[in-house]
Amino acid sequence: MTKVVLLEQLKVFTEEATHDLILPVARQKEDREQPAPRTAEVYSTRLPDSRAAKKNAPYILHQVITGKDEQAPGQLPTASVSIRTIFCVHHPDEQEGGLALLNLMERLRIALLEKGAIGGQFILDRTAGLESFIYPQDTAPYYAGEMISAWILPAVARRVACHG
Repeated sequence: MTKVVLLEQLKVFTEEATHDLILPVARQKEDREQPAPRTAEVYSTRLPDSRAAKKNAPYILHQVITGKDEQAPGQLPTASVSIRTIFCVHHPDEQEGGLALLNLMERLRIALLEKGAIGGQFILDRTAGLESFIYPQDTAPYYAGEMISAWILPAVARRVACHG
């Protein structure tokens, strides 16, 4: 369950890295008043209700996209995972919305690069790179982007049963 623990640690790390960035929240049909600005909610694997993705903004979503366990002859086993981090913000001003998204993404990117490891066991794989991009679609007043990070996990040791 190491990937699950990584997602849990990323959630905590992300909340700490972005805790002081307050962002606008979209008013929904059922809202009587404009909701107060807040920090981005952080989720793992899926949003609580994917049909209401815009309603959840601002948010950050961490997802496992690939994992690899390997062992070359004569070498110790290695394990890695790629994580997709999706960012979504809402802002009534298009320029400010784009900047709010970039600021949120940069906050996490810089924190990850500065720290380099989280949870005492997960190492950001800088050789694989940390890739980020902003979705080019015109979806104002919602703005989204994503980051792909690669992580080195603790390898799973083989259990050898001895019969005798």
